[in-house]
Amino acid sequence: MQLHRYAMTAPSATRVIYVVALACLLVPSLAKAADDADTDRITASGNVMKELLNASSGVPRGLLNKADCVIILPSVKKGGFIVGAQYGKGLMTCRSGQNFNGAWSAPIMMQSSGGSFGLQAGGQATDFVILVMNEGGARAVLNGKAKLGADASVAAGPLGRDAEASTNASMSAQMLSYSRSQGAFAGVSLSGTSLGPDSGANEKIYGKKVSGPEIFAGSVKAPAAASRLLATLKSASPPSAHPKN
Repeated sequence: MQLHRYAMTAPSATRVIYVVALACLLVPSLAKAADDADTDRITASGNVMKELLNASSGVPRGLLNKADCVIILPSVKKGGFIVGAQYGKGLMTCRSGQNFNGAWSAPIMMQSSGGSFGLQAGGQATDFVILVMNEGGARAVLNGKAKLGADASVAAGPLGRDAEASTNASMSAQMLSYSRSQGAFAGVSLSGTSLGPDSGANEKIYGKKVSGPEIFAGSVKAPAAASRLLATLKSASPPSAHPKN
């Protein structure tokens, strides 16, 4: 039996070393890109909330005052293009405390599935904002994936700063949903969509595994990227404005 020995030539060895070195450089870069994407979601959420509250046809301030939590699912853009992998992802912040009547909590990263989030007509970016109007709706989302319309009732929210939620659907729904496309806000029904904490994103943002209820309970500090969002909510709807206080 004849044995063959194959020696790695110098050019081949150089290529192998180059590929290994390139991989070592790319892995940290990819991890940083994922972390940046989550931070971008927080920043974008703060911008959407500020614009929504400043718009004359945005969310009624009286409804925000009654809300226990706010969920924001922004369309994340990079260089003018929609980041498809981030679509339908965002965050939730709730009024802290046993009765959901304290200061706004650190953001809980969220993700959705099903429903309308996968639709981007003509590549148009759409932002979604959901007001969670009672403790039942808040805990349904905090504790896992809640299917809107089944585990938690949802209705299209009324518009206008001074508008009142006068319809029976709006008055009884656990959640009121809104969308914004091309700068215009509208009430939109998201029935059939599932919402729940994004455990991977929460781990990246807070540096450890942490659940939605733990974030809500104050076990971690809000990231710097959330400062605009929390300042906007504190100014627009402080704890004193909530009916429970």
